[in-house]
Amino acid sequence: MGQDRIPKDREACEMLKLSMLKKWRQLERPDSFDASDEYHSQELSMAIYQREENAAICAHYYDQSCPAAEKIILETVKNATLYDPKVPARSSPQNVLPRLLHQDSTQSNQAEKDGPPNISVRSFYVIEDAKRKLEKACPRTVSCADVIAIAARDVVTLSGGPYWSVLKGRKDGTISRATETRNLPAPTFNVSQLIQSFAARGLSVKDIVTLSGGHTLGFSHCSSFEARLQNFSKVHDIDPSMNYAFAQTLKKKCPRSSNRGKNAGTVLDSTSSVFDNVYFKQILSGKGVFGSDQVLLSDSRTKWIVETYAQDQKAFFREFAASMVKLGNFGVKETGQVRLNTRFVN
Repeated sequence: MGQDRIPKDREACEMLKLSMLKKWRQLERPDSFDASDEYHSQELSMAIYQREENAAICAHYYDQSCPAAEKIILETVKNATLYDPKVPARSSPQNVLPRLLHQDSTQSNQAEKDGPPNISVRSFYVIEDAKRKLEKACPRTVSCADVIAIAARDVVTLSGGPYWSVLKGRKDGTISRATETRNLPAPTFNVSQLIQSFAARGLSVKDIVTLSGGHTLGFSHCSSFEARLQNFSKVHDIDPSMNYAFAQTLKKKCPRSSNRGKNAGTVLDSTSSVFDNVYFKQILSGKGVFGSDQVLLSDSRTKWIVETYAQDQKAFFREFAASMVKLGNFGVKETGQVRLNTRFVN
């Protein structure tokens, strides 16, 4: 039934996108953060109709085939957050959205969700719950990839952050390997490495800093930052860019004798259940947990953006919504499947 309705959803998407595409292409994203810029005043309403060459995706993809899809996902995320306050920190949108595929591991294949960069992303059960409910309401219609993208937005909004319209119509892949996580930005990257990694996803320097702000809801396992705490270099035992007192606190949370458990680690800012700009304020104080966080302050290409967001939360919210639309729209293809179960290919 759902499969029969999907073509109508694609047709509606195309009509909406074509009507907006001409005007959208005339706009260029400025480097400024002036809310009066024409681009900023129209960005979200225009970006949701941005056309991908090989994919028919838009904000209204399920309007006919599964009109209750977003409501079902929102209620699932909301209930999970009420039951487990750690859900936002364990579901940081900056961490979750690039990992749109999470087929379960088997004896012969360790899945992407089990790769080293994903060890701290422990709220996949929320996605599984939402998918089960969607299969009852709209069988074989809503992809797991879209569920994750919508849930990431809902986590942000429910935590006090911005709202954006999620482009929908993605398909699920037929394979997911832990080795694929090697392509994700490492917590040890310098700015040049970050730029190269994000550019491969069609993202700018501003997007790098903006999306890093998703760590305001993040949690990290000790393995991602312990190298900064001891034997950092021949000259320094502790990373000199890290606040000394903060480093001592992290050392207590990650003693070498017991830092391998799933819960051994720390939140990435002091208000881990609230989406705000505290992450950037902590970087200014030398309290960025990852080396790739703190390095944003030491490079002129990114420093001014960190300082702007630390002072102006509204600017951060506005740009975060725009960057998430951009990230969610990258590399989307219409090939693949709509999985019946998040854990396995059909």
